[in-house]
Amino acid sequence: MPRKGQRTEKHFAGDAADERGFPQLAEAFLQSMRVRNYSENTVRLFAHHLHGFVTWSVERSITRPAEVTKPLLERYQRHLYHHRKKNGQPMTFRAQRGAFVPVRLMFRWLCRQNHLLANPAADIELPRSEKRLPRHILTAAEAERVLAVPDVADVLGLRDRAILEVLYSTGMRRMELLGLKLYDLDAERGTVLVHGKGKKDRMIPMGERAFAWVRRYLDEARPKLAPAIDDGRVFLAHDGLAFERERLTQLVADHVAAADIGKTGACHLFRHTCATLMLENGADIRFIQQLLGHENLETTQIYTQVSIRALKEVHTRTHPARLTADNAELIAELAEDEAENDPAAGAKKNAFFE
Repeated sequence: MPRKGQRTEKHFAGDAADERGFPQLAEAFLQSMRVRNYSENTVRLFAHHLHGFVTWSVERSITRPAEVTKPLLERYQRHLYHHRKKNGQPMTFRAQRGAFVPVRLMFRWLCRQNHLLANPAADIELPRSEKRLPRHILTAAEAERVLAVPDVADVLGLRDRAILEVLYSTGMRRMELLGLKLYDLDAERGTVLVHGKGKKDRMIPMGERAFAWVRRYLDEARPKLAPAIDDGRVFLAHDGLAFERERLTQLVADHVAAADIGKTGACHLFRHTCATLMLENGADIRFIQQLLGHENLETTQIYTQVSIRALKEVHTRTHPARLTADNAELIAELAEDEAENDPAAGAKKNAFFE
């Protein structure tokens, strides 16, 4: 039985005995990814999106990659654009792009392996990438309120506090936290070895306070959670097994909601907060890039957009329409006049904005 949240292995639609059909060639492509040292998470993600494309194609009597044409792929792109999720919402352009990339890479591989003479996906343009800002960023005070939510007198509460402290201190991803092993922690040097996406490890610092909470968790809580056969994972679920991704997301989201700060989010909220607050406090963006494990600096530069404090200070200091003692007094008078429905308020407003 697969655990909740795990994708079960599915077979591709079509004739499994057909050497040139989708089932055999798509599986061969996925196997080639494993041979080329792609992570199993990436292979599973590609398989999920390829299943969607193959099923859609077979429903239209297209059972072999050789039968796929550029117009058909364009139709599939339109299908993704018009597709609605279970909640009735459309797929984001980022999700559409993510669903089509495995298809395009599979056809490129099929051409290189001489299964196809021409690549029908070669000239297909992907949806433009969106550069969206994080919806919410915590202030330092708001982050402290969230960190204070777990009941540290309880075993699970102490574990949750340690999890939140690590996320806040390091900005690591959800899966990176779940993959932490005991030997990845180096309290003496104040560092942690993170196993990043694409099997790219990095050594990053972790704050003294976060280490203090992790040590307390390891001493007081983890021994009560650890199973008889311990694989050395730092953070364990209530049953002593590894955390499920969705369960960790829900756990952090619940603590954010319980803090009653008017903001929502989970693990990535702390990643955004860590980067933004460090940047506002003077950290060089290349250090932020190294901390977060971004391969491209452009990915990190999004935090220069949300690091608003320095820009706000410059704006307040330099913009000519800043608040002064004189116009502050006039604004107060305008407020009083409007409250009394004084017709002269309009004249005073005009005087203020001239």
